[in-house]
Amino acid sequence: MGWKESDRVSERREFCCLYEAGGVSMTELCRRFSVSRKTGYKWINRRSEGGDEALVDRSRRPHYSPGKTCAFVESEVVALRREHPTWGGRKLKRVLESRGVENVPSASSITRVLHRHGLISPLESEKHRNFKRFEMEAPNDLWQIDFKGDFALAGGGRCYPLTLLDDCSRYSLGVFACDNQRGTTVKDHFRSVFFRYGIPRAIYVDNGNPWGTSRKRTRHSRVSVWLMRHDIEVIHGRPYHPQGRGKIERFHRTLKQEVLQDRQLEGLADAQAAFDPWRDCYNHVRPHESLDMAVPASIYRSSIRSFAEVTSEYQYSERFEVRRTNPTGQFSFQKKTYRISDAFTEQAIGLSPTETDGLWDIYYCRFRIAQLNQQTREITYDRRLAESRSARSGQTAESGS
Repeated sequence: MGWKESDRVSERREFCCLYEAGGVSMTELCRRFSVSRKTGYKWINRRSEGGDEALVDRSRRPHYSPGKTCAFVESEVVALRREHPTWGGRKLKRVLESRGVENVPSASSITRVLHRHGLISPLESEKHRNFKRFEMEAPNDLWQIDFKGDFALAGGGRCYPLTLLDDCSRYSLGVFACDNQRGTTVKDHFRSVFFRYGIPRAIYVDNGNPWGTSRKRTRHSRVSVWLMRHDIEVIHGRPYHPQGRGKIERFHRTLKQEVLQDRQLEGLADAQAAFDPWRDCYNHVRPHESLDMAVPASIYRSSIRSFAEVTSEYQYSERFEVRRTNPTGQFSFQKKTYRISDAFTEQAIGLSPTETDGLWDIYYCRFRIAQLNQQTREITYDRRLAESRSARSGQTAESGS
């Protein structure tokens, strides 16, 4: 379908950055962006010769020239702050330097400039504290996904922003203006993101719809089952512990501050038109203190695991007793009937014996989801099973598919 008519520069820059980051071949990257190799190489060559400015269809204002006065630098600080009202001294310093401004003052001096011009509250610095975050070692090891709090649209209806973030690089993989929170809507957006970037090894979700529920014995939903069938581990956070989703919660706060605060959006198209350029800025322009003032695009790279829709049943190895559940979630095993979570209805599951007689591990694809006790005829959905990584358990199922 070629480049989108809207926001072409963002598309072209993202393509070039992902190519430079490596991870996938030019052929695969062109497939994900739906462009020819000739077009892909054209924009890579243009960017290498002239930077991001060479990606536009018409000329833009050139980089700032050297030898400007301190008054000019101060005016640029003020202008950039007004363009991005939530950015502090360190971010402003890094962006001004990247634009070629010479003699940029220190971050603390920039903060004093903001104070002089009444652009920062004296109490604002009290809100910021340094703390250490846990993060994955490589891009695409873990993504985080969630719906930001919904808001009313001026033209009627509500918008439910769906956001997807890479844990390691903080790269925003998507911000989507949705009119509902249904699983079908989420899967459609998953498909578009997977097609563009590939698939991650794991996705971190909370316990609300459509990811799962804390009110049932298992946290899994039809969406999480679909993800596992595509070989993506689903990790549910602990109920009532939002700090485990700190990165995406912080992302939501930034989205609110820089896009939604004191702003009326007419409809979903208007909301999406606001989200897209902001996401481009977030990935390619806005420095992140947690990344030592780098931008997410400088760290993120595409996943080497390409996406292909799976419709066939998973092929379990010989060590599993395979059963298929019926529409009510029941399955027969050794002349007894059991019922599993609704999320796994009409699915093939594998049962593997443990060292304890009569105790069986239940797998869906390569992920352990529960245990069956034949003596008590109970199926236990251990919370720790849902939260732990399958590699850590050392009992991943083998696939012949």
